[in-house]
Amino acid sequence: MSRPLRPELEALNRVALAVHRVVRDWASSPRRGTVVAMGADGSPTEELDRLAESEILRVLESEALDWNLVSEEAGRVERGGSSTLVVDPIDGTMNAIRNLPFSTVSLALGTRDLSGIEFGLVRDLYRGTTWWAARGEGAFVDGRPIHTRAWESRAEVFLINLGHRATERAVRLAGRAHRVRSLGCASFEMLQVAQGSADAYFFENKEASRNLRATDVAAAYRILLEAGGGVTNAEGHALDTFPLNVEDRTSIFAWGDPTLPSQVPSAGYL
Repeated sequence: MSRPLRPELEALNRVALAVHRVVRDWASSPRRGTVVAMGADGSPTEELDRLAESEILRVLESEALDWNLVSEEAGRVERGGSSTLVVDPIDGTMNAIRNLPFSTVSLALGTRDLSGIEFGLVRDLYRGTTWWAARGEGAFVDGRPIHTRAWESRAEVFLINLGHRATERAVRLAGRAHRVRSLGCASFEMLQVAQGSADAYFFENKEASRNLRATDVAAAYRILLEAGGGVTNAEGHALDTFPLNVEDRTSIFAWGDPTLPSQVPSAGYL
């Protein structure tokens, strides 16, 4: 990283680098893709997720960081701190298992809810690209400032979660956008919006229990806001008070251009 970072971001970066090393070692392991347990929310936990989470806890202990932890796999772990580290050890686990190049480690530091996130850092576990932001200080990728892009009607690229669980609203949006991509990694897709590679990201499943958690979006939420974008749920409601836990779920509509939420419905997308 070429730009000096706040101490909190330096620590998050060390955690991300440690996870990246674990992923590289795992990629050559004969146990690749093993399901070993159930996550805190009852979903299957791949060995890779478990190894990444264990490495995060190891780094926190070795650096004497007393941050509490909210992780996709372990749930909430009280460690005596005033700040909480919100973690998705491997966002895009299925991609990683299938060797598709869209997975990250997502790390956010804050308190209570999404509005309390002060720092966000996300590392691409294939390319090593790292995005980060601190509240009020802008958003960066590998030391370079990033910004969202202005929306051009009928020239947009939307990132949309599709498949048999997607709602009709998601399918309708995909059918009317100029270009659509579905990458299977929420943090990575939100960051494409933050850096102007895409115009919006939409995730809504028919079953609320299949929607996203704070662990999926907390870091990208802070980075996207600092880059000039915004986030609501699919109904247009603010997510500021969305809690930092693994129990609650939400749909996501993330955009780059602040005028997009009002223009998309009037243009007949939703």
